[in-house]
Amino acid sequence: MRPQKKAFITHAHADHARAGHETVVATPQTIAIMKSRYGENCAKKFEAVSYHTPYQDGAVTISFHPAGHVLGSAQIRLEYNKEVIVVTGDYKTIPDPSCAAFEIVPCDIFVTEATFGLPVFKHPAPQTQINKLFYSLKINPQRPHLIGAYALGKAQRLIALLRDAGYNKTIYLHGAMVDLCHLYKQEGIDLGVLEKVDARGNEKKERYKGDIIIAPPSALQSSWARGFGDPVLGMASGWMHVKQRAKQRGLELPLILSDHADWNELTQTILKTGAKEIWVTHGREDALIYFCQQHGLTAKPLSIIGRSDDDDEDYLSDRDKKEPA
Repeated sequence: MRPQKKAFITHAHADHARAGHETVVATPQTIAIMKSRYGENCAKKFEAVSYHTPYQDGAVTISFHPAGHVLGSAQIRLEYNKEVIVVTGDYKTIPDPSCAAFEIVPCDIFVTEATFGLPVFKHPAPQTQINKLFYSLKINPQRPHLIGAYALGKAQRLIALLRDAGYNKTIYLHGAMVDLCHLYKQEGIDLGVLEKVDARGNEKKERYKGDIIIAPPSALQSSWARGFGDPVLGMASGWMHVKQRAKQRGLELPLILSDHADWNELTQTILKTGAKEIWVTHGREDALIYFCQQHGLTAKPLSIIGRSDDDDEDYLSDRDKKEPA
């Protein structure tokens, strides 16, 4: 949470990547995203390390391995004196067309997130949520569909899933989405035709009938959103499991689409790593620690100073950089 002489960054979400470090070591994609979001000089020095490439820091051998969370996201493997620790950052194990697929990295100590670390959280297949959106477009052909999605990762994943499902129309973007979507396209992620929303006033109501518009969650209750007249309001988030959250936001179309591992992914990954000791952080630790203990593993919470549960699902990612609509 504070500037360091050398910071190894798992991914570029704001609760994991901060400006002000002397040296940042990360994947090339993570560095590109950090520079885009925080400025070219957000660190004094950058060292780009590709996946699976050993990096020596004193007596510790470090390597980055795909975490499946967002573009460039990595688990960081540290080996010292024949002991291996893997720090996952945030991760998910199901396929995602917008980033490299998660890999199991065998280790002795496994540091796992627990954003959805309760047995009740079992994410549905992403395609079922895309089909929900398609059905809404079919029965509401005259209404714009305004979908809230976090600016880094979730927005691009939603777009990529729509393209994979055969949706070829132009997808429209809130201004805060444009730069990161462009960066994803530069990195070879096929997002199809995208355009920034540029209509004003009553023109919005007519121009975007039956279209999909993706915006930061914070924009859904803004005057910008109200300009669309009577849009179908939706949001893509793992927290749409919790019906009360959708109701509080006035959402008509909650889409359960998470970039974090659910309970089954968390527990299966822990067992597959072969680790005998598990450190749990970023979320609901108690249930996951109990699961580990029931399976004969040593487990403990890893409390990170300055990190609260309110940071779950990377809510900071569409707030840390103010951009015009």
